[in-house]
Amino acid sequence: MALVKTASLRQMATFQVVARLGSVSLAAEALHLSQSAVSIQIASLESSAGAPLIERTGRGVRLTEAGELLVVYADRLLNLWNEASDEMSTFLGAFSGTLRVGAVTTAEYWLPRLLVTFINANPRVKLRLLFGNREEVVRGLAGQEVDIAVMGHPPEELRVVSSTFAKNPMAFVAAPHHPLMAEPMLTMAALAQAPLLVRERGSGTRNTVERLFRDAGMRPRIGSELSSNEAIKQMCAAGFGPAFLSLQTCALEIDAGLMKVMPMANNPIEREWFMVRSASRSAPQVVLAFEQHLRDHGQAEIGRHVLKSGALLLQPLQPPVA
Repeated sequence: MALVKTASLRQMATFQVVARLGSVSLAAEALHLSQSAVSIQIASLESSAGAPLIERTGRGVRLTEAGELLVVYADRLLNLWNEASDEMSTFLGAFSGTLRVGAVTTAEYWLPRLLVTFINANPRVKLRLLFGNREEVVRGLAGQEVDIAVMGHPPEELRVVSSTFAKNPMAFVAAPHHPLMAEPMLTMAALAQAPLLVRERGSGTRNTVERLFRDAGMRPRIGSELSSNEAIKQMCAAGFGPAFLSLQTCALEIDAGLMKVMPMANNPIEREWFMVRSASRSAPQVVLAFEQHLRDHGQAEIGRHVLKSGALLLQPLQPPVA
């Protein structure tokens, strides 16, 4: 095939940048080349591919159907080539690479600290970090956009390698002045009547709270659905309704007396943090090193950041009462 015999990695890399930026001039600037040099490389690649790859528009360029097809392979090819380069550098004693991490948004309260300590210890490592809800992170794993993911439970729809590295206590919380806080011991039945503040569908926290009600034979009454832990905390502290949150997201609010763990049996509940990667591809050395970093320092770092709150030290009482 002509593409295999005549196209070069340089041409593929140039095409990838043009596709990403949607402009020959911007690609030339990013690559420190002249526009004519970029155009020549694209023309050579189109000749090898046997079809036009880009179409010029008034605002730049857009990919043709053939270009849309080829850019997928260009991304995969160049990612693999960069990975090979990083692995060779590590083999020769210069530990480096790009660490591509995906994490659910609840982890944004503590994960950056762990990443900073890892990068400081390995200054040649570059970082790409994606925060999103559970569905978005799983898509990142499936599409090989991230090499390792941090989430509350491994996905069942993918073949993955996973292990735990830290605890993640979760609880129903409310403002101290919320009427339900006056009850000596709440039941799930009573909580099911209250408008609950919840995350959007697709988030791990939403999946967990729905599972708790389902196991109790009930359905939660959804008061408001929000895509932000911060928005949920603010509305909860204002007394709008109870919420179900990872206590690692609201330790400061609990310490300040703005929110309290609700008086319920088995509240908080103990969950765990998982590190997850695809089982269909070998893990780069930088990913294996970060996994070990999470094992060695994850629980301690989270503890330094959020275990100041007495709420996180509460033990579950009795099995939940329906």
